[in-house]
Amino acid sequence: MSFINIGIQSKEVTLALEELHLSNENQEAINQLLDEFTYYASLKKYNLPIDNKILFHGHTGCGKTATAKSIAKALNKKIIVLNLGNFVSSKLGETSKNISEIFKRASLEKAVLFIDEFDFIGKTRDYDTKDSGEMKRLVNTVIQLIDHLNNDALLIAATNYVQVIDSALLRRFELRLKFDLPKNKELDVYYNELVNKFPKEFQNIKRDYNISYAEAKNLTYQQVKRKLIALEKTKET
Repeated sequence: MSFINIGIQSKEVTLALEELHLSNENQEAINQLLDEFTYYASLKKYNLPIDNKILFHGHTGCGKTATAKSIAKALNKKIIVLNLGNFVSSKLGETSKNISEIFKRASLEKAVLFIDEFDFIGKTRDYDTKDSGEMKRLVNTVIQLIDHLNNDALLIAATNYVQVIDSALLRRFELRLKFDLPKNKELDVYYNELVNKFPKEFQNIKRDYNISYAEAKNLTYQQVKRKLIALEKTKET
């Protein structure tokens, strides 16, 4: 898997799908997706389309980006990451052209195109500004690009605000996977995985619940760092 990053910075290591904490429903849907790409030639013989347009939605920090990267890794495809919040230009006509070029590239290279903050354009038909006409044209451009995406490329869009996205855009996605906050037991498993990497004297941490995996990771690492630094300071005295 190679990685093209447009609009966001990421230092996270790409995890294998089995290392992610996916719900059973999401895992089954992704397994089916991987199978369809694996047996693409067989499906094509019978004119059966691949479900290659997926929408990830739900709480921030629950694994949408990590899952997109893991899917690309599993398929051995290049991933092109586009953060719309950083990408949309003040000159909206240029934005339409640039997004068209990115879709064209994804199709030609049979890549995974991951669009984050998809609601940034998905909700623009409701905007009442001097640019609203141009924004509507941008949404229409994206609809056409989605409709004409090659079958052997994969589009994954992600949003924390699915309820604001235009229904015409939502209809383009064959699969919609929801990423919920983890339950207490799921968080405990994750906390255990995190702290088990460290010596026992650093493993006793305060655990919060009703938070995302990303928040749990930050909380854990902050506490472990404090313990480690405190230990180092005692060595200096």
